[in-house]
Amino acid sequence: MNHLNVSIGTGLNPDRISKGAIFHAGCKLLGSRTFICKDAELGFEAPVTIKNCYVGPGVKLKGGYFENAVFLEGAEAGSGAHVRAGTIFEEHSSIAHTVGLKQTILFPFVTLGSLINFCDCLMAGGTSRKNHSEVGSSYIHFNYTPNQDKATASLIGDVPNGVMLNQNPIFLGGQGGLIGPCRIAFGTVIAAGSIHRKDQLQADRLVFSGGGKGGSTPYSLGIYNNVKRQTVNNIYYMANLVALMAWGIHVRKKFISKRFPLEIYEGLTITLESAINERIKRFVYYCEKLFESQKMYKIKMGDHASEKLLGQKGELYKNRNHVGKVIGNQIKSLEKHKNHPFLTTIEKYMDEVDSNYVKTIKQLKGDETNQGSAWLQGIVNEVTDKLFALFPSIA
Repeated sequence: MNHLNVSIGTGLNPDRISKGAIFHAGCKLLGSRTFICKDAELGFEAPVTIKNCYVGPGVKLKGGYFENAVFLEGAEAGSGAHVRAGTIFEEHSSIAHTVGLKQTILFPFVTLGSLINFCDCLMAGGTSRKNHSEVGSSYIHFNYTPNQDKATASLIGDVPNGVMLNQNPIFLGGQGGLIGPCRIAFGTVIAAGSIHRKDQLQADRLVFSGGGKGGSTPYSLGIYNNVKRQTVNNIYYMANLVALMAWGIHVRKKFISKRFPLEIYEGLTITLESAINERIKRFVYYCEKLFESQKMYKIKMGDHASEKLLGQKGELYKNRNHVGKVIGNQIKSLEKHKNHPFLTTIEKYMDEVDSNYVKTIKQLKGDETNQGSAWLQGIVNEVTDKLFALFPSIA
């Protein structure tokens, strides 16, 4: 490490910085958890600040601020990046210049253009660097509601199929936006300039919107005229994160090596745990707001108030604190999957490609990927069933 190019902050452990990493002038390294692998390159285009990040081999962070994030082999970020807690770049995923991310998970090959704000979402899809899911420049994921909550994470693709690297890519056209929480199917193309507000659960569709009609209508903050869709999408998102944790524990862990050191695996697990906790926290906060919402809704609607909606709000508020317990128990129970037949299949291919994660997954045949996806979907289903049991009026 060239100390002329690097400012070392309090708490940094120099033993966690590879001698084979490249640092250009103006880099700052902070935090006791920071770990940087050989052949990583920081600061080529502009100064880089790293705080408690895990940076894999061949990663290129060209300029910006990076905190509590994970970058797996070959990931890239252009200058002007602002990448914060709970963010995971999987292999060969990338962002161009001036992109803001927080609580964002990008699966292998996913590519984001420039001038983007894309917080609180998971995006999968694509099969290679040439055939990848992409977000066009000047895109926004709207993750904060007028009711001042962030229970708005969007699932773009999914975990059970996305990890197999065999799904059609998703394209979110530039100068557009997605209003969370949304679920978007593989193969979806949202045309440039579109502001998308709905779930798109049918695969391989072109979605577009024209100019919205102008207008003015009465509106009251805090009312929440519908709670079902937001609840359902939050439950599916959390369940998919649990499935991703299972994938990490039982599949990713097998690939620990020089190209995927134990420290990077640990960082990946810690970051995913924090992402799950963030989603639980945001969902519980959303549910807590429904207590006052019931009163406001009754006052506004009087005799026309929907008993069904009032019941849903009451149920969400009453059982909100059980969500974290259910998910915690589900994560603890993931150990029971350690002998799943799919794991033997993974081991069969690892030696053929020198334990290269992406190449191993790409070796899997159709029936084998189906087996793996079914295993993970079973975990998703188990989590959703238990969470919906807390809220039967929503289910």
